[in-house]
Amino acid sequence: MPARFAGAIPAGGDALLRVAAVQLNSTADRAANLAVADRLTRAAAADGATLIVLPEKWTAMGSEEDLRAAAEPLDGQAIGWARALARELGIDLVAGSILERVPAREKLANTSVHVDPQGQVRATYRKVHMFDVEVGGRSYRESELEEPGEEIVLSQAAGGVELGLSICYDLRFPELYRILAVRGARVIAVPAAFTLATTRDHWEALLRARAIENQAFVIAANQVGAHPAGQHSGGRSMIVDPWGVVLAQAPDREGHILAELDLERQREIRQRLPSLANRRPAAYRWPGERAA
Repeated sequence: MPARFAGAIPAGGDALLRVAAVQLNSTADRAANLAVADRLTRAAAADGATLIVLPEKWTAMGSEEDLRAAAEPLDGQAIGWARALARELGIDLVAGSILERVPAREKLANTSVHVDPQGQVRATYRKVHMFDVEVGGRSYRESELEEPGEEIVLSQAAGGVELGLSICYDLRFPELYRILAVRGARVIAVPAAFTLATTRDHWEALLRARAIENQAFVIAANQVGAHPAGQHSGGRSMIVDPWGVVLAQAPDREGHILAELDLERQREIRQRLPSLANRRPAAYRWPGERAA
């Protein structure tokens, strides 16, 4: 039964942002997935979260036929729901990712949308890195169905908090996150459907690394459990602070996790250990090559 899973919430502070990651077990039933997402997003908001992140492909998980059937344009039902709910609850909502049907294109886009508390779309990010791999004895070829995005996207949540957008497999490409951090990202959203095998062995290490090296908060909302077409996601959604401390982690079932992000502590970390300021981009080249 879906539940609330409380993380460690720091006490005190003047610059605290309460956030949540929603963990889902999406199926091919689009209407049922939306109903669960609605219930758990409302529960997270009732617990005080003002920035909430949903998982990757929350509207449908399954076969290529299932995904194509669930695909829709950005003015379709899923983002319409996200806009109406964000406005009703007065929250920033990162609507995980959906399979977007793009006009005049055969392939779909894997698209994350940030909606602000007024119900307006603040930013749209299309997944840059395609999951074309062999893992856990299974072959995945995301590029056969989906077309990669070409743009790194930084948005802004209420109160002027810079919010970086990414999706799942992007997590293995640190350069994307470094660009977001250099552009000013203080919080980075990671909607995901990480496989069971990679969640168990890599998920936490990658999330903590991206948080530490970019001195950013990371909100990672994962899918969990078995899906149609033999897929299995690993759960363990996490919220990580800029020091690499896991503030909250979900157990292996649907629900939501909460944490308060201490933005003042982040400022102090970046001031006292200024690794972003100490970068030397001109030196990051092979000997003999010209500086970029």
